[in-house]
Amino acid sequence: MPVIAILAAVLAWIGRQGTRAIAALVLIGIAFPSIDALLKPFVTEAIFVLLCTAFLRMDLEALQGYLKRPAVVLAATAWTMLAIPALFGTICVVGGLKARSPGFLLAIMLQGVASPMMAAPAFAALMGLDATLVLVTLVASTALTPLTAPLFAYAFTGPALTISPVTLGIKLFVILAGSALIGFFLRRIAGIAIIQRYKEEIDGFNIFILFVFVAAVMENVARHFFDAPLEVIELLAFSFLVYFAVLALTILLFARAGLERALALGFMASQRNMGLMLAATGGALPDIAWLYFALAQFPIYLSPQLLKSLARRLIAPSQMIMQPANKSPKEKGSAQRINEFDSEEIIAAREGKEKYASRRAH
Repeated sequence: MPVIAILAAVLAWIGRQGTRAIAALVLIGIAFPSIDALLKPFVTEAIFVLLCTAFLRMDLEALQGYLKRPAVVLAATAWTMLAIPALFGTICVVGGLKARSPGFLLAIMLQGVASPMMAAPAFAALMGLDATLVLVTLVASTALTPLTAPLFAYAFTGPALTISPVTLGIKLFVILAGSALIGFFLRRIAGIAIIQRYKEEIDGFNIFILFVFVAAVMENVARHFFDAPLEVIELLAFSFLVYFAVLALTILLFARAGLERALALGFMASQRNMGLMLAATGGALPDIAWLYFALAQFPIYLSPQLLKSLARRLIAPSQMIMQPANKSPKEKGSAQRINEFDSEEIIAAREGKEKYASRRAH
């Protein structure tokens, strides 16, 4: 069996594990800090590659429906990229965090100003939520990041941000624009059919590259836990508090748009792309920022599994499994392809939708 075929089979197998493989990466990163130290210098490159593959798989035709009705998208983008950073900064200033722990303030603000994760549409699909709405808002939010992130970060952290706002904005623009150009170019060269055919292999490749980021941020988690277990537990609890606070506030704010939309936007807004901020700053952050970024990955990767059943119970079955009537068949199909880390559970959910639709037809 050729080496390339063996490698492709291994990547496909990893890709089929989905979120289980991602959870395993976290455990491996904690268990083997020596590997983490070797991979830490390559965080920026890893994030860039992940962004390239995300843009490679982005189906632009799926965006058309929401672009024709942009009210919810514009409101969600403003909340995600303007209101949430301002809220984070205001709470930190009122709480006196700047004087007590400027390094921790920097970590929180970089979390607040970051755009949503590129994997957010996949997590939305995993829970049966509106992945297309998440994707459109993600694109709009990502486009604003080079402008809003440096301004909010510098306004609330000041000298704690060792890189100038202009430099940070330029780096964010280069990373995002460069990865988009490469991703869309490769998409044009390969074609949609090839991308779909090798979906599992691309999933596996993504998870493999993601390990570089996960390992880098997890490098000192075990050491910190043994040296200062109470501090680690407090930071971990705080990361869960921040995650679920953003989730709850977003759901309440967008409840009038429908529960499914509100849940989808809530999960998106709470999943901040801290890896992008690490890449833009070149990793020049204090130790507490690295530790907090590592611990903040736990609610991000655990929440889809923990809350999937709850989300499905809250949403009426007809809302979850029937496609909107005003979408064309092409849009319906493309909405289902918005996945960065697809899994067997998503495939099973899709098969369930098809069976349900068949029963309804008869």
